[in-house]
Amino acid sequence: MKKIFLLGCLLFTKQIFAQISGELQANLNFYENDTAIVVKGNPLYENYKSGGESWLALRYNGENGFNANVRIDGFQNSNILNPNNAFTAAGIGMFNVSKEWDNLTITAGHIYDQIGTGIIYRAYEDRALLIDNALFGLQAKYHFSDKLNVKAFTGQVRNLFERYNPVIKGINFEGDLDYKKAHFTPGIGVVNRTLDKGSMDKVVNTVNGLPFADRFIPKYNYYAATVYNTLNIGSISWYVEGAMKTEEAINNAQGLLVNKNGTVLYTNAGWAKNKIGINASFKRTENFALRTSPNESALRGFTNWQPIIAVIRPQRVIARYTPASQDLSEQSYAVSTQYTPNDNYSINGSYTHINNLDGVKLYREVFIEGEIRKIKNTIIHAGTQILDYNQAVYQQDGTTFKSVTGFAEITYKFSEKKSLKADLQYMDGHGDYGSWAYALLEYDIAPKWAFAVSDMYNISTNANFTLHKGLVNHHYPNVFVAYTHNAHRFTAQYVKQVAGINCTGGVCRYEPAFSGFKIGITSSF
Repeated sequence: MKKIFLLGCLLFTKQIFAQISGELQANLNFYENDTAIVVKGNPLYENYKSGGESWLALRYNGENGFNANVRIDGFQNSNILNPNNAFTAAGIGMFNVSKEWDNLTITAGHIYDQIGTGIIYRAYEDRALLIDNALFGLQAKYHFSDKLNVKAFTGQVRNLFERYNPVIKGINFEGDLDYKKAHFTPGIGVVNRTLDKGSMDKVVNTVNGLPFADRFIPKYNYYAATVYNTLNIGSISWYVEGAMKTEEAINNAQGLLVNKNGTVLYTNAGWAKNKIGINASFKRTENFALRTSPNESALRGFTNWQPIIAVIRPQRVIARYTPASQDLSEQSYAVSTQYTPNDNYSINGSYTHINNLDGVKLYREVFIEGEIRKIKNTIIHAGTQILDYNQAVYQQDGTTFKSVTGFAEITYKFSEKKSLKADLQYMDGHGDYGSWAYALLEYDIAPKWAFAVSDMYNISTNANFTLHKGLVNHHYPNVFVAYTHNAHRFTAQYVKQVAGINCTGGVCRYEPAFSGFKIGITSSF
């Protein structure tokens, strides 16, 4: 009987573990104090010398619609929260359980979701910027039919291993309809945020410190609503979303509290047929800052995300000047066209235009790129960008940065598994650091090995900027190696990185220069 019991336990445990999957991500930095590029006084370089962060996530997919997730986060002298100081903490970063029966799904714990594109509500994670604004609470989804779904949620926004005190509540209806040759996917959503007394007391104290004429009575609640729809008909796809929110205390461009309502209009349309495709986007934003409270700023406490009109370019020197969404004042549009006459050639051109609502120029981009596959075993990708970038708005530093950048990437395949890529970029810049040259060689042996070496060189600097920052022309090399075995990937690199803006998904933050070694591990199981 004892043997039968032990065998039953073993089989049960084996079945449980067979239903568990997950992934590990770990980063380790070794800081080399290069006084030519690293500002003095950074304790990561002068005292701690090393640091890192890790995330271990586990998923359990059980029977009868039961699922569970847990993630353990660890930060040890990490530079990811504040690149100028060390952050050390560890704990359960996320957990949730969900149960599905009939047409109802209930989730409790940390929840990631959004309404529409995220204009009035989005809870998501971006580890590169240490964004993790999961909603800790309860969410219910009900599937009425193939034509109608609804979800409702309530909770508090995650703040590292704690939570912001204000409460978020929302409801969202989405449909799926056909009419003749047209397909509609409409939606409507409403979100309410309620301040706690502690947050309101801070707001009141700030308001009372304003000049008498600028004071107002702050409100505990804001309400935001959105209506959206995607239309697909033939070769045309059109998405449109309009959102508004009630009056509440927000920080204006000068960092002062004002009592404002807000609106957003966003639309994107595309048409493709045969060898050509055209896409156009437009967005208008006015006073649409949604946070857990107006006491939070930068990447803290935001509860939504706004689509960006500009394209985030992968080119190393161009990516330094990516425009972040402006939640107080923005009017922007972009138009792009792609032409592919055959399998050997393709060309793409686009124009992006961003102003604030007062007509101040924020961003202009003309971008043209093409690809040639006619030469055997060779892919040639080249292009040009013309840029006008309001650095004073996007980076709170400098005035206007203008540049013309040319780039060329050539990939040659020696065999199905071996390839060599050369990447050359030159930016003729006026303002900020001036002009840049970048070169990269990458050799891949699929599916296991990748080797790369690159250098970014400040060819000519802006004289005023150089005198102000105490900088000189400098090399920023990078030596990289990666090894992949099944679901495990190991990376190591020696890096010297110039200070600049790191953007993902239209959300940006400033990162100071980095000098040292980086080791990374990603694994799934």
